[in-house]
Amino acid sequence: MINQRPYLIETLTAIGLILAPFILPYLGFAPNTVNRILVWGLFGLGFDILFGFTGLLSFGQSALYGTGGFVAAYLLTRTGFPHVVTALFIGMVAAAVVGYLVGLIALRRTGIYFAMITVAIAEVFYFVEFNPLAHWTGGENGLPGVPSPSFDLGFTKVTFTSGWSLYGFLAFWYFIGIVIGLRIMRSPVGAVFRAIRDNPLRAAAVGHNIHSYKLTAFVIAAAYAGFAGGLLGVMQAFMPPDAFMFQTSADLIMMTAIGGTGTLFGPLVGASIWLFLQDFLQAALGLGAAWKLVLGVIFVLLVCFLRRGIVGGLQDLYGWLSGRRAATEAKLREGVPLPVSASVPTAADNLAMPAQRGVPAHHDGPILQASGLTKRYGGIVANSDIDFVVQHGELRGVIGPNGAGKSTFFKMLTCEVPPSAGKIVFEGSDITGRNVTDVCQLGLTKSYQVNQLFSRLTVRENVIIAVLAELRGKFRLDLFRKIDRVPGMTEQVERTLAMVNLAGRADVPVSELAYGEKRRLEIGLALANSPSLLLLDEPLAGMSPQERVETVKLLKSIAHGRTMIVIDHDMDALFELAERITVLQEGRVLVEGTPEEIKANPAVQEAYLGGMDEVAA
Repeated sequence: MINQRPYLIETLTAIGLILAPFILPYLGFAPNTVNRILVWGLFGLGFDILFGFTGLLSFGQSALYGTGGFVAAYLLTRTGFPHVVTALFIGMVAAAVVGYLVGLIALRRTGIYFAMITVAIAEVFYFVEFNPLAHWTGGENGLPGVPSPSFDLGFTKVTFTSGWSLYGFLAFWYFIGIVIGLRIMRSPVGAVFRAIRDNPLRAAAVGHNIHSYKLTAFVIAAAYAGFAGGLLGVMQAFMPPDAFMFQTSADLIMMTAIGGTGTLFGPLVGASIWLFLQDFLQAALGLGAAWKLVLGVIFVLLVCFLRRGIVGGLQDLYGWLSGRRAATEAKLREGVPLPVSASVPTAADNLAMPAQRGVPAHHDGPILQASGLTKRYGGIVANSDIDFVVQHGELRGVIGPNGAGKSTFFKMLTCEVPPSAGKIVFEGSDITGRNVTDVCQLGLTKSYQVNQLFSRLTVRENVIIAVLAELRGKFRLDLFRKIDRVPGMTEQVERTLAMVNLAGRADVPVSELAYGEKRRLEIGLALANSPSLLLLDEPLAGMSPQERVETVKLLKSIAHGRTMIVIDHDMDALFELAERITVLQEGRVLVEGTPEEIKANPAVQEAYLGGMDEVAA
């Protein structure tokens, strides 16, 4: 996430844009084709932030593209507005406002439902442009007569008309667009976008307001689309009605997929291939309308064999040639251990660990108190009338067989699911009915029974996501702030990595971790934002005996001075860790007590421990 060579990409982009007019003509690119590529590349920049980085596939970008373009064109052709660049920005703002309103509707759903809503919205905009608003948009005739941009420098007047003359104007705005895009993706907001793409559930669970961040990405994409739409009208001296067509959105998606999603430059590369082949197949080979068939076949081949697109494939090739992946694979084949931290931290290391959040000064009662907690799913009762109290600094264990309602109980405590009845009080505040993001911000976090990690990011980047939620709050628009400039972030990330024994694996992708390392990272994400109450859902699940021993040591080390609730099926480990044990049976509390009391309880022996004393005898 943190660029180790600041401004290198921007510098290379500027050099490439300067050299393009001198090189591309020799490769068969006509100036108008290059200009179209720049417009599509800028259009795709916003879409890549939305889809490639945030994971939101929108088929409605044509609506925003057309909105920005027609607002700017209307000002320049019908009202006599004299300033081309100002009109472009007004069109961009109009598209961003429309994008905000559309996002409020579309983002109420996720996945395929979100995509289908954007399809419907695009069709509505197309209909409105051709019918109710035809007087302002020109209907099927569009808006001709869009003027060329010109600047009066006092001693001379510079006008950008067409061809290579207009290229400089378009290249300048593409460069500004790529600089802004890079700054956004290097910012904390960009980091949260990636987290939402990989695992929106966990992004919310560590304390980020994912709906607001999704809406932000949607508005950013709308602003890019609106500005690119305005440039389309300037480039053609005519704002075409097909800007609103669904085909425009489809072409954008295909170009981005060909070039590579999540790269920012993918749309530009994809547009270059798409538009060059379109001209070549139609003009040089005389295929006419059949060019779409050939391009379709090429698209399928590229998607099948280069799933990350051209730019993504080049990134993979660079990684392979640099020997990073080859060296890792060789070590794994030869059985050479990869670098890890020296040892699991002990209690003596506690001062170096992320501190838990302070308890409100006015609160001196239990840290957590649940009363009458019940959860029904139709006619099925998962939990019934549970009373549960945890004191500050306590390490509480929760046991019970499969189906006892332990995980549902945890989900209610962290507000992932609302209780059907009952009340939850955390640090003196009633949190019943609040969402998981809000309670995480209050200091109550949880690790998951099944790992919920950001699998396309590195170990360090995973921890950064969690730390940012504490240091910045659940939503903040620091779009142009460098991520390493967040006060206290680097230190807290390093302490967390050391705490879970992953400092030596910090820059390794999560997908390359061993299972035990992933479980430690799962705990690290829950612990990274300094919770005052930490819930661990089966932290030892699926581990080998050696991994269990090491993880128990880890849990002992982080338990000092912390309040923790642990669910696990490893009775021996839990009896060793916990001060008090709560036993659940069929969604109800069967008994509570110290580990010794639980072991000696006849009902527990019969129901859960299989007559432990008799077996021991």
